[in-house]
Amino acid sequence: MACTTTQKPKTEKWSERMVRSEMKRFPEPWMIEKASKPRWGYTHGLVVKSMLEEWKHTGDSTYYDYAKIYADSLIDNDGHIRTMKYLSFNIDNVNAGKILFDFYAQTGDERYKIAMDTLRKQMREQPRTSEGGFWHKLRYPHQMWLDGIFMASPYLAQYGATFGEPTLQDEAVKQILLIARKTYDPATGLYYHGWDESREQKWASRETGCSPNFWSRSIGWYGAAIVDVLDYLPQETEGR
Repeated sequence: MACTTTQKPKTEKWSERMVRSEMKRFPEPWMIEKASKPRWGYTHGLVVKSMLEEWKHTGDSTYYDYAKIYADSLIDNDGHIRTMKYLSFNIDNVNAGKILFDFYAQTGDERYKIAMDTLRKQMREQPRTSEGGFWHKLRYPHQMWLDGIFMASPYLAQYGATFGEPTLQDEAVKQILLIARKTYDPATGLYYHGWDESREQKWASRETGCSPNFWSRSIGWYGAAIVDVLDYLPQETEGR
């Protein structure tokens, strides 16, 4: 009687299933969120950055190549970021810039560095509260939002670590701690979604400036920002 063995099929990890599902749904990454044409956006940046992390984890260049399609559809030959409205000072603009570090490191293509420098310049000129907190957008004056910490602080910390600008790592910590002081609710241990220094918004508490509700996704953004920033902070960084 002959014995035969059947090789157990390789179990694909859930992370790989997820990225392959997204690639099937959106054959080109600019199509994410069912976009009709390429646009620079924080959601695209989040998904594409996840693809790059999966590439690093698995070594499968399929994910890198897919992610690069997005960068090359939005960064022109001169390094300008297509569709980005610089003067809106929208902090959401910065999130997609996180993908450019890997492409610059892999290719040395100066287009990516120029685009990264543009986002660095935006944050240098970003309007601030009286204590130095970044406004979420120019049209949202005096306001800090939890999700804004995720959009910009990890980018600044990585830029500082990569290009020798350590004050940016300090800046990232400053933003994290400042919004915590403004939005933390000791009664629940949660953080309010937004804070308006001017108390002019209808939603702002006249006493604290905070929004009336907790938003679980924004709290998730904030927690993720802290984890991501820590990757680029030296042990001696004040506030770490």
